[in-house]
Amino acid sequence: MEKPSVCFRDLGKMGYQQAWDLQTELHAATVARKKANRERVKAGEPAGEQFHHLLFVEHPPVYTLGKSGSLHHLLLDEAQLEAQGFTFHRINRGGDITYHGPGQLVVYPILDLEEFFTDVHKYVRCLEEVVIRTCADFGVYAERDPGFTGVWLPGDSARRQARRKICAIGVHLSRWTTLHGFAFNVRPNLTHFGNIVPCGIDDTDRAVTSLSVEVGRPIELEEVKPLVKRHIQDVFDFFWRERTT
Repeated sequence: MEKPSVCFRDLGKMGYQQAWDLQTELHAATVARKKANRERVKAGEPAGEQFHHLLFVEHPPVYTLGKSGSLHHLLLDEAQLEAQGFTFHRINRGGDITYHGPGQLVVYPILDLEEFFTDVHKYVRCLEEVVIRTCADFGVYAERDPGFTGVWLPGDSARRQARRKICAIGVHLSRWTTLHGFAFNVRPNLTHFGNIVPCGIDDTDRAVTSLSVEVGRPIELEEVKPLVKRHIQDVFDFFWRERTT
């Protein structure tokens, strides 16, 4: 079986709804190609090439609530959201509430997992692995937490340091084709997380952090993007292709 090929797009700064509309469009096209290829195979014809996509984006300040989340974890009302310049969206990914904003690298893989592996848990672990490797590039040790999705930094009781989340993950699959992805805190305004119960986790010994805080210097997204892109290719084992759609 040949390696899949993935088309990469860096969307730059883009509103959440516009990026969501693009994800939906690419997902529908990917599922349609899968269906068409199955019909071709049934008819004794060779299947055509499947197209997979990887999107990088930086959103204006927005809170999103997953399908299993609680609205009570949003600590602002509609008037406060508007006054402070935030938007809010209910979406169909897993997980609870999270924040996206400037200084955060949001990554949306749109992959037909039937060309990779059909294992949702492995998919999430692979996304975590990408961020763990990227943190390591900056000398930051990050890890998985068996009880919580995402990427975490270990706490240190001697230094009164809580376990800290540096990356949130929320995905949705339909016809084994992925939507949504992960949000990597590179240099966001961490005070914006104070308006929510991040991911529905209100443990006092857990907090949110960023790569810049942990490294001790400002880190820009452009410094991080090529590393994330390389690690995604290594972890998922695919080729890059030229954009055709």
